[in-house]
Amino acid sequence: MSISIPRGTQDILPGEVEKWQLIEAKARELCEKYQYKEIRTPIFEHTDLFSRGVGDSTDIVQKEMYTFEDRGKRSLTLRPEGTAAVVRSFVEKKMFGLANQPVKLYYMGPMFRYERPQAGRFRQFVQFGIEALGSNDPAIDAEVISLAMNLYKEMGLKKLKLIINSLGDKESRSAHRDALVNHFKPRIGEFCHDCQNRLEKNPLRILDCKQDREHELMLTAPSILEFLNDFSKEYFEKLQKYLTQLDIPFEVDANLVRGLDYYNHTAFEIMSNAEGFGAITTLCGGGRYNGLAEEIGGPETPGIGFALSIERFIAALDAEGIELASNEGIDCYLAALGEEAKDYTVGLLQQLRRAGFSAERDYLDRKIKAQFKAADRLKAKFVAVLGDEELKNNKINVKNMATGEQVEIDLATFIKQFQELQD
Repeated sequence: MSISIPRGTQDILPGEVEKWQLIEAKARELCEKYQYKEIRTPIFEHTDLFSRGVGDSTDIVQKEMYTFEDRGKRSLTLRPEGTAAVVRSFVEKKMFGLANQPVKLYYMGPMFRYERPQAGRFRQFVQFGIEALGSNDPAIDAEVISLAMNLYKEMGLKKLKLIINSLGDKESRSAHRDALVNHFKPRIGEFCHDCQNRLEKNPLRILDCKQDREHELMLTAPSILEFLNDFSKEYFEKLQKYLTQLDIPFEVDANLVRGLDYYNHTAFEIMSNAEGFGAITTLCGGGRYNGLAEEIGGPETPGIGFALSIERFIAALDAEGIELASNEGIDCYLAALGEEAKDYTVGLLQQLRRAGFSAERDYLDRKIKAQFKAADRLKAKFVAVLGDEELKNNKINVKNMATGEQVEIDLATFIKQFQELQD
């Protein structure tokens, strides 16, 4: 009986994984420029972290988490998102006491959600995200957004749309909450079971419902922008001002909610406008989460961040027809003829690699013609041919695969002369 891969997961094979590496390298490069430092948190955490931090009214907590008991009867959950774990570490390791503030962190790794797999959506998926903790300045909101936009643009994406909204502060949200309850309550029986439960717990989440999005009450629901107090209005206006200064086009969408309870003030999504990208157009989402650190036992700490899916990043690149260079070939392929020559190339291969070259040799005892074909498949820049006769004469023949030019080199000085051939 054969064993297949679990539903909602994928194998990323050679030839494809190089695309991931290029995106990951670009993300790390940008984080270095913006002064975000990497943090690595456990793949599983105590379940309470997500029920308190993400919010027990969210679909993630109610339906999508992979939760289990360990042998000590403790409830643990595979992380469904990255922010709660980063903030937990920030609080537990007392990073709020560091001299350099705000604390700017990034993470990259697998997340897990039990949901119906579809194009661009997996049960195990990889997120890159950043978090800036300790600043209430809307300028850092703009910086966070600009890092995400720059990452997409530097990888070649052009068909992007940035949508922003303000969810207001606690006072603004409370007023908006009351208005939403009054708006939906008389006809809440017409909505799905989830929305009925959300009415009292978090009515803002009703606006994020996919099942009832076309209901007429959705179209006439009171906008959060009508309930922003002076502080929240000024905050949102400054964010828009800074984005304009950074030459980042945006649209304001009062219905943008985001799917996690901890958001307030800034909320944003970056979408792909590429033709044929698919029904789920969101590439990246984020926002401000003042209050999350306090919720999990830390001091009052403002924060903002985003997370993006690497899988959806690659799908957007494919939709725009952008090819990432994934295989530049190797520097040298060692082809051997005769038993003594084959034995000798084992050490010679090691010398090449120690000198900093990418190199390979035959391990299947193939004929010389088949070895050259293998070199072609590996896109070898040079093929070095060693036979038993050449070995006796302390010589090796090196062929430039681009020009066809061949030179004979002394084995004793092979590495030094091979280095000179690169110029």
